[in-house]
Amino acid sequence: MTRTSAFAAAALVGVLALSGCSAPSSGPAPAAQKPSSSPEQPKPADLVGEWVEEKAGDSTQSATITADSISVNWVNAKDGTTAVYWVGTYQAPTTAGDFVWTSTRDEAATDSALLASTDPTKEFTYSGGKLSYKVTAMGVTKTMELVRK
Repeated sequence: MTRTSAFAAAALVGVLALSGCSAPSSGPAPAAQKPSSSPEQPKPADLVGEWVEEKAGDSTQSATITADSISVNWVNAKDGTTAVYWVGTYQAPTTAGDFVWTSTRDEAATDSALLASTDPTKEFTYSGGKLSYKVTAMGVTKTMELVRK
């Protein structure tokens, strides 16, 4: 055999040997891996509870949210008095993430309150763990930000 023939034969044997290594095995198939459980889906925020103004001074606001209503009060920290600002409807979020709802004022609860808003509706926003809404008093409008107490 010539050197070229010997080299070609050795190369052919090597290729056949390597291709045999990649052939499918005739043994039992490996056990199927269990599918990873899908991550838990985010749930809507539960806003029911007490809320307080984040950057509170002597005159602040606090809110209470129940299953179907929201009430917001002016709070005087110096003497501990409160006055009604808003009482209205609340509808809980149905999806996770930021949430905006329009509350309809409870006229019976606010008509006789001197410091209450007389707006028929008020928009509330829940975002980033904060409850916010606009307050207008004596011609000045401010966005209030409350956090869970």
